[in-house]
Amino acid sequence: MSMSRARGTRERLVVIGGDAAGMSAASQARRLKGPDELEIVAFERGHFTSYSACGIPYWVGGDVAAPEELIARTPEEHRERDIDLRMRTEVVEIDVAGGRVRARDVDSGEESWTSYDKLVIGTGARPIRPELPGVDAPGVHGVQTLDDGQALLDSLARTRGRRAVVVGAGYIGVEMAEAFVNRGYEVTVVNRGTEPMSTLDPDMGRLVHKAMEGLGITMVNDARVTALRTGDDGRVRAVVTEDAEYPADVVVLGIGVRPETTLAKAAGLPLGQHGGLLTDLAMRVRGHENIWAGGDCVEVLDLVSGQERHIALGTHANKHGQVIGTNVGGGYATFPGVVGTAVSKVCDLEIARTGLREKDAHRAGLQFEAVTIESTSRAGYYPEASLMTVKMLAERRTGRLLGVQIVGREGAAKRVDIAAVALTARMTVEQMTALDLGYAPPFSPVWDPVLVAARKATAKVQAGMR
Repeated sequence: MSMSRARGTRERLVVIGGDAAGMSAASQARRLKGPDELEIVAFERGHFTSYSACGIPYWVGGDVAAPEELIARTPEEHRERDIDLRMRTEVVEIDVAGGRVRARDVDSGEESWTSYDKLVIGTGARPIRPELPGVDAPGVHGVQTLDDGQALLDSLARTRGRRAVVVGAGYIGVEMAEAFVNRGYEVTVVNRGTEPMSTLDPDMGRLVHKAMEGLGITMVNDARVTALRTGDDGRVRAVVTEDAEYPADVVVLGIGVRPETTLAKAAGLPLGQHGGLLTDLAMRVRGHENIWAGGDCVEVLDLVSGQERHIALGTHANKHGQVIGTNVGGGYATFPGVVGTAVSKVCDLEIARTGLREKDAHRAGLQFEAVTIESTSRAGYYPEASLMTVKMLAERRTGRLLGVQIVGREGAAKRVDIAAVALTARMTVEQMTALDLGYAPPFSPVWDPVLVAARKATAKVQAGMR
């Protein structure tokens, strides 16, 4: 091993992780401080930087032609801004007391130490990969990174069969199911839950279930995978559950992710109950003046429940990076928390949620009223108006909005942003009914579906107070 050169008068910022949070932090710090004031060294173990992992299912499905379209900024572009970005280099140890990190060249195995004045941890999340027989067989894939996406496409090119099994029915699961449908595959989704999309309440997940079956997807709920059966060549051939076996030429694991905090834990940094790093409002790791963390490796404050959560989304990661970079660069910024907004789609079905589900509200000790309404995306008489279902939760007695879920066709998902703003402002459902939203027949009914739900929730809250 070799020690890096001694630090000069400049401060050195070391960034672990070359995607959204890490490189946003590096770029923002560079905007505020030039190379003569701040040296920036960033380590990335993969082949790509600053990319949209959220776009991988659409690349696999053919909506995006090439991985380059998912890259916001290449390593060369970062280096042109005086960021010393070291690709295919994995940090394997953080020495907090010594203010240094140990990095290993992925290809050569050579290791070296690099000292830091300030450290940013952006190690992301890792896919949950259950310990099952056959889980590491060829043909079994995760889809967390662009490298994963390329490996899956390479695998499909080598496989003659057209049967895909997706294990898990969260965002990645349903998006990958759509990707395989678009590629002409026979698709089965094996799900441990009672309905797909566990981020929704089961009654709303049931709508997603029906739509997926309408697209020709075989949806298997309440199923626990026990093994992945392989053929004589060692390649995956089937997904085995307690009750059945589902033939497969390719398997995608969409079970979810956990914070990648192995390094942080080994270094003694504080982790929350979900395994993510704990930070203050400035995204500084608690108890450590010169260490920051952001993106999928941290836990964030849920502004509705008041509890810490782990939510792996690129929107949060980029905001975290901006906050960290501003603070590292001598400015001041904070990240107050989230309300849990997310949208997805499976073919033409749009799925959205924000705030709390029923079980989240119960867990937080909240009493609530829940209402569900059906409305249309446009004025009922306007061509191509489609049905959407809106579910809304409001706190009992106070009427404070707690959560909204929406399932429908075109124009459904982004309506959840109305609720996200209302949640952030801690509005009541009664206050929401007076919102001055845009109206014209091509865009909505006179009463927008979210406001119809707010009216019904208001009536239920008021009835409960009598």
